[in-house]
Amino acid sequence: MRTPWIVALAVAACAALYGTAQAASADVVVRSTKGEFKEVKERVLLAIENRGLVLNYTARIGAMLERTGKDMGAARRIYGDAEMLEFCSARVSRDMMEADPRNIVFCPYSIAIYTLPKEKNTVHIAYRRPGEAGSEQSVKSLRAAEKLVADIVSEALR
Repeated sequence: MRTPWIVALAVAACAALYGTAQAASADVVVRSTKGEFKEVKERVLLAIENRGLVLNYTARIGAMLERTGKDMGAARRIYGDAEMLEFCSARVSRDMMEADPRNIVFCPYSIAIYTLPKEKNTVHIAYRRPGEAGSEQSVKSLRAAEKLVADIVSEALR
């Protein structure tokens, strides 16, 4: 007798997760340019530094997937190169968190840079938009964070 209830709950949970995944994809911005991975990455780093910001961490996602894929027996190569650059702005982040302490989830900011194996000389730059949530002050601060990241990407693509 419990089985229909459990199945219904599982179906509802999957539907909710599917809806969330779809909504999240709308909040990802991907821009592309012609060039070499290293050159585009350097331009993103310079755009970050031009704002007086410091790179916190570089996640070498492509290398990790290559290494772990071999251990798991996965042969498909997902990326040519793929890295995630993480950084922060003390002022923008503080404004976000003063507006709403839950905005901590949007910090640090990150920009992904990647190439795909079948796309020669095309580099993709992607970031997540934080969206608009909370009070008017929170929305304003989240927009400022998004603008910061979008401006960095735009500068790197010039």
